[in-house]
Amino acid sequence: MKKITAKEEEIMNFFWEKGELFVRQILDFYSDPKPHYNTISTMVRTLEEKGLLGFRVYGNTYQYYPLISKEEYNNKNLRNMVRNYFGNSFKRVVSALIEEEDLTIDELRELITEIELKRKTMK
Repeated sequence: MKKITAKEEEIMNFFWEKGELFVRQILDFYSDPKPHYNTISTMVRTLEEKGLLGFRVYGNTYQYYPLISKEEYNNKNLRNMVRNYFGNSFKRVVSALIEEEDLTIDELRELITEIELKRKTMK
C-alpha cells in the first residue's frame, strides 16, 4: 500500500465515517474557509490511483467509495511501522512500550489473555 499524506488520510476518514461520497459532499464537512473543489477532487483522484478508493460514474460526475476499511488501513500501517522501526519484531514494540511506561503490567496481562483466547478460538 502506498503511503498517504495527513490531508489524504483526513479525506479517507470522511469515507470511512460516511461511506459513498461525491467530491461536493466532502466540501460540506469542512468549515470556512473551505478548500477549493479542485484541491479536494485532486486528492480524491490520488487516493483512487493509490488503490484506496473506487468510483461509480453518474453522468459526468463520480461517486467514490472506500476499497479498504479503516481497520485494514491501520493494520497495514502498524505492520509497516513494526517492519521499518522495530526490525519486524512485535516483541521489540511491546518492550519499547514497557520501557516508556506506556504499557502497565495489568495491560500486558490483558493482552496475554486476549492472545490466548484468540489462539484457542483459531484451533
